[in-house]
Amino acid sequence: GRLAQQSIDGLVIVQAGTATAEHLALPAGLPVASSDSALAGRYPSASADQVQGVREAMSHLLGLGHRTVHHIAGPADSRSAHVRSAAWAHCLAEAGIAAPEPVSGGWEASDGYAAGLELAGDPEVTAVLCANDEVALGLIRALHESGRRVPEDVSVVGFDGLPLGEYAFPPLTTVQQDFRRAGAEMVRLVLAQAQGRPLEESHVIIPTRLVVRASTAAPPA
Repeated sequence: GRLAQQSIDGLVIVQAGTATAEHLALPAGLPVASSDSALAGRYPSASADQVQGVREAMSHLLGLGHRTVHHIAGPADSRSAHVRSAAWAHCLAEAGIAAPEPVSGGWEASDGYAAGLELAGDPEVTAVLCANDEVALGLIRALHESGRRVPEDVSVVGFDGLPLGEYAFPPLTTVQQDFRRAGAEMVRLVLAQAQGRPLEESHVIIPTRLVVRASTAAPPA
């Protein structure tokens, strides 16, 4: 309601959880661009190709010889987390592998740490795809404290490509998003609407890139 009462010329929505256009009640004709939220289908958007990112990460892990890949999910109210989890399950199904039960999590390192304490006791866990990089760092600490080595015993992959991942120990394999380009594309979409210019492409999909570092390896013999 407060947004509808403010005098703004354009709006970029980065995270809106499960909010719908009806929830936001935005003024008609307001130039809007959205990212990875439930609003991306309603308004012009710039979003990472998260499905492709997960596919590349899963291909990497399964290609190393892991028999399955476990998953620490993001928040239940996040579209991004849902897309990543669904893509993980689909990749396993394509490979003829029954998906293990995902571990509920969030976006914080503490979520990864708590999930890691749960996963560390299972010797069948040799590879984990994490909802994001912070979760992966929490997981790595929990595994270390539980006597499970990364990557000798368990391979870990993050998502986002945050700079701190390069300086984790071991350096983190991750799916890198181009946040700078996403921001620039959303601003471009808002400005085009404000200026009354036609949108050549109203839903921009931005490629991700798998960055392979030292947190992934073949499973233990």
